[in-house]
Amino acid sequence: MSETSVREAEIAVEQKHIDMVYARVAEMRDEAEAMRTRGDELAHGARNEAVFEQAAMLFERDVMVRHANQILRSLDAEHEGLVFGRLDTTEGETMYVGRLGVRDNDFENLVTDWRAPAAAPFYQATAEMPMDVIRRRVIRSTGQSVVDIDDDLLMPEARLETMPVVGEGALMASLTRARGENMRDIVATIQKEQDEAIRAPWRGVTEITGGPGTGKTAVALHRVAYLLYRDRRRMGGSGVLVVGPSPAFTSYISRVLPSMGEDAVELRSLSDVLDGTRATRIDPAPVAAVKGSLRMRRVLKRALREAPADAPTELRIVYRGEVLKLDARDLDGVRAAVHNGRRPPNQSRVDAAEALLEALWRKADSYEDFPVKRAELVHELGERIDFHRFVVVWWQLLAPAEVLHLLSDRKRLSRAAGRVLTRAEVDMVADSWADPAAGPTVADVALLDELRVLLGRPPKRRRRAEHDPFAPAPVRSNHREHYDEYSHIVVDEAQDLSPMQWRMVGRRGKYASWTVVGDPVQSSWPDPAEARQAQDAAFGGPRTERRRFGLRTNYRNSAEIFDLAGKVVRHIAEADQLPHAVRSTGIEPTVRVCAASELLTEALAAASELLTQVDGTVGVITATSRVDPTRTAITALSDERLRVVDGLESKGLEYDAVVLVEPNELISESTTGPRTLYVALTRATQRLTVLTTEPGWPDN
Repeated sequence: MSETSVREAEIAVEQKHIDMVYARVAEMRDEAEAMRTRGDELAHGARNEAVFEQAAMLFERDVMVRHANQILRSLDAEHEGLVFGRLDTTEGETMYVGRLGVRDNDFENLVTDWRAPAAAPFYQATAEMPMDVIRRRVIRSTGQSVVDIDDDLLMPEARLETMPVVGEGALMASLTRARGENMRDIVATIQKEQDEAIRAPWRGVTEITGGPGTGKTAVALHRVAYLLYRDRRRMGGSGVLVVGPSPAFTSYISRVLPSMGEDAVELRSLSDVLDGTRATRIDPAPVAAVKGSLRMRRVLKRALREAPADAPTELRIVYRGEVLKLDARDLDGVRAAVHNGRRPPNQSRVDAAEALLEALWRKADSYEDFPVKRAELVHELGERIDFHRFVVVWWQLLAPAEVLHLLSDRKRLSRAAGRVLTRAEVDMVADSWADPAAGPTVADVALLDELRVLLGRPPKRRRRAEHDPFAPAPVRSNHREHYDEYSHIVVDEAQDLSPMQWRMVGRRGKYASWTVVGDPVQSSWPDPAEARQAQDAAFGGPRTERRRFGLRTNYRNSAEIFDLAGKVVRHIAEADQLPHAVRSTGIEPTVRVCAASELLTEALAAASELLTQVDGTVGVITATSRVDPTRTAITALSDERLRVVDGLESKGLEYDAVVLVEPNELISESTTGPRTLYVALTRATQRLTVLTTEPGWPDN
């Protein structure tokens, strides 16, 4: 029998089983719908029952409906093929592996959930350690139809003549498929080194490091699905938070977990971790470096001790015919004393009022022939409306955004900074806050969160105008505002978080275990030691249990593309930090030299050319200053597969083809040299075109 005939016969065998699985899934769906309908009927019937019976029936209804909805969500999750694997063992057993477990009416196993311990050999078995697996088969489907199969023979000596082996490897086949708007899951092609990280214990911190294309992000997301499957009571109740570098990134990964039946995980970018704030701007790298430093916490704390610019500098009040006066020096002393107390400023107004009354008593007590008792003065002045009006304007309740706007005054910021910031740094940061209508930057979000804690909870009656760019954005969470009790937190592109951002994320994870994903070679943060200090604090200190996994195989880039990318960082990367690209296409990257005035025209031409050569997405990556004009120009091509991003926005994303415009501009706008360029060069899976004004790049 020919190889083609064998493949077709084996596909027919798998199709028969998968038809059985989908038929059973349809039955399960009908059963879940019936359960939900029965729950609604219970609620209707409960209205006419006695109170205790009614409560019991409503509770039963809630449990029934919740369970039915969970089943339906799992069955309705988007997926490419419910069943994707098969194991044939030395014990003569056959196990199918898929996205969820399915049993027939007799409770016989039709599909084993990929997260179950029994399914581990599908990912962990090798020819050296076959784990009693003779043949491992990957099943590729479109919808409910099997389109191809690929086999690995792990124990040739145990294979019977009646066991066919077909295919060339599912992993390589999956790598050549076109990229779309969203990241796909990798449950069918998880490799052994990835599986070990996915199934690591939940406690403490799991760090996953690896270069571009090693599957770090996919592994982290699959780890979330695995942990929820293994310990849903602990993980699901308190919730899981996934933090990514940008909205583009969180949008890109947004379908991975739902495709595995998990839709209760929160995805947030660093621009919207803080409830009520959504940043759309990015600071220039030198400004972001200052705002992200731990030095800024000292600046903010000192800034809060200074009176607002419009606060009165004198208190004059008539009491029993005498004028009691507190001048600017007196008031400064009172303000300093209140700030030295234990409560944050927004919760200290009563303390401020009491301190002012005490200062007025001391002033009255210093007057000769003015007999007054302290208790009487404090009580009588404390009841007066003019005193209360003074307190309100003198001890103002501030929102975090108002503090940043106050610090746009160079003199005020300079006083708060002291010697912590240089004059040039003060100028840069003050300028970035000069226009409150522009809204916050991504780096500002961590500062606003720091101020939220330093200031204390603002009064609930406070409201901001709808046109205010700092006004609260809708809270995208099932939890209360500023929720800090997540059971597990995933941080992707962790090497880029500033120390202040680590403090912000750490507040959300005071009870959490962690999965942290990153690559030191791609870091855009200029002070790794300071970031590591803040990271350790977020994790609960250096004694927290930790485990590390290194991924060393690049599945994304062709060897030709990665060889070019590696050239720009080999002088700053350690030997084991650059992954090995296992796939070769024979297509070398294209490097074109052109005049600076022609870069935009050439970018359009290169993008148009690549659109005809690949089926999936094409990314145009430029320096930040070129993004807007390039996006405007690129609309002329009218193709939904085109995307324009800067070097930082491209982190974590991938495209079938990339046009990279003027690589040295990506280096010059970064505080970490060629690392951002390295990121941009490793976004393409199939084709790469580089446009440069420098002959001889990258060897010059």
